[in-house]
Amino acid sequence: MSWSSRLKGIAPFRVMNLLETAQAREAAGHDVIHLEIGEPDFPTPPPVLEAGQAALAHGRTRYTPAGGLPALREAIAAHYAEHFGASVAPERILVTPGASGALLLASQLLVESGDRVLMADPTYPCNRHFMSLAGAEVDAVPVDERSGWQLDASLVARHWQPRTRLAMLASPSNPTGHMLGLDALRELAASVAERGGHLLVDEIYQGLTYDIPPVSASAVSSDAFVVNSFSKYFGMTGWRLGWLVAPEDAVEPLSRLAQNIFLAASTPAQYAALAAFRPDCREILEGRRRELETRRDALLKGLAALGLAPSLPPQGAFYLWLDISRYSQDSEAFCLSLLEEENVAITPGTDFAVQGGERHVRIAFTTDVARLEEAVARLGRFLQRRQGMA
Repeated sequence: MSWSSRLKGIAPFRVMNLLETAQAREAAGHDVIHLEIGEPDFPTPPPVLEAGQAALAHGRTRYTPAGGLPALREAIAAHYAEHFGASVAPERILVTPGASGALLLASQLLVESGDRVLMADPTYPCNRHFMSLAGAEVDAVPVDERSGWQLDASLVARHWQPRTRLAMLASPSNPTGHMLGLDALRELAASVAERGGHLLVDEIYQGLTYDIPPVSASAVSSDAFVVNSFSKYFGMTGWRLGWLVAPEDAVEPLSRLAQNIFLAASTPAQYAALAAFRPDCREILEGRRRELETRRDALLKGLAALGLAPSLPPQGAFYLWLDISRYSQDSEAFCLSLLEEENVAITPGTDFAVQGGERHVRIAFTTDVARLEEAVARLGRFLQRRQGMA
């Protein structure tokens, strides 16, 4: 069979193969510690569950407008005003089936064949793939501690080309957990605007920050396209609900795209999400954020004892990006060996980085402190054996 040539640039998500192997080991009776998947062990908050159940009980299962429930768009707009000082009209918000739905809309609107897109390297691979499917070429810009593991204004200026149409970043980022502050976002937005381009910001880990307050690109530029999600901070991964904030003149074409691509997001999920902004739910979510910070600190402490802690601790999300080059130049083999020998599942850096991924791994602190400490102990044994073989 012959398939579309667009699929040639879409790499597999290697962590899914690792997850399958880890689950097979569990089925065989091994005690596997899962630090590979970006999904904390918290269930959906009770207020959200109750609102979803009430929506179903009252028969709220018919289509909503393509842009989403008006009440939900208003709640999201109020969220931006209250927590980020951003004035975002509800009409500029489109509710989508997950952040992936928002990325699909944005990619189809903003780029076409022959355009170029700037992104940090490493980054979440699906961000690259959405742009590739739209026909664009992605310029993966290497980042490190010097730029705070982020694409910044100076890097945009250095790497912008005549065919560059879009700069995309994620803050906080996956896989590094680092973010840009308001001043850096403002400078970046100005640099992109000066070149006549568009700025697309992935903020799906917004709210999950530990050392600095959460910020939004919507507070510095009404021209920025901002993707967000109910999955991470709000704990609604399986509900598949996200949103896109767009400039006013982009709303109509985006609405046309939404009508044709997915018609509307899940109606029960939208009614459930209304409860996510209630004070009682916010209290639960903030407690979970503090728990994730405790997990981060415990993991950093354990890795420091192994000489493996990152020099720049993550400020958000729930990931650590670790340099393993002292032990391996093949992160996929490293992760598989760690799983087979110590039953600890982590993600190879090759899933995220075009350059240098073979020397890095990502650890997700998505389980409790006791399991994280046990994982560090197992990792320590594993590294000792590798040093003994050197």
